[in-house]
Amino acid sequence: MKPSKFVLSALLATGLFAIAGAAPARADGPDLIFRKSTDFKLLTPNDKLATYVLDDPDVDGIACYYTVHEKGGVAGMFGVAEQTSDVSLSCRQYGPVKFKEKFGQGDEVFSERRSALWKRLHIVRGCDAKRNALVYMAYSDRLIEGSPENSTSGVPIQPWGAGDVAQCGEFLKK
Repeated sequence: MKPSKFVLSALLATGLFAIAGAAPARADGPDLIFRKSTDFKLLTPNDKLATYVLDDPDVDGIACYYTVHEKGGVAGMFGVAEQTSDVSLSCRQYGPVKFKEKFGQGDEVFSERRSALWKRLHIVRGCDAKRNALVYMAYSDRLIEGSPENSTSGVPIQPWGAGDVAQCGEFLKK
């Protein structure tokens, strides 16, 4: 039985959409620090753990490092593999903290696709005003069924050189 032109066109369009949308390139996105293979595959790319760093776009002086699993194999080679939800997160102050604008609790710092259609990784930010600390949470979600995998990192805002210490509570939207 020969597939119809409509079926072939739909499969081609779905495949092109999946490949194009699997890993969007962003100039302001995270920087790759390194990758480490975790699984050997003979003819296709290995599974890897990849560690990235991302500067908070709204808070100068804060960087978040996160590690995610990147599937290899044929699906990983073509960018259509659904990645796992596991993520590790560690955020640090690396210079004087300066807030660029007000933000709300749980505002998104970064988001990227973890599968062709269904899953996204999110990094969000909050403020613990009582302790003057920024709190970051990484989690992934799925359109059809959620994922409880997450990681949290706190960054107490410290003095850096001469000058006042920024107070995150003053930059929360009310």
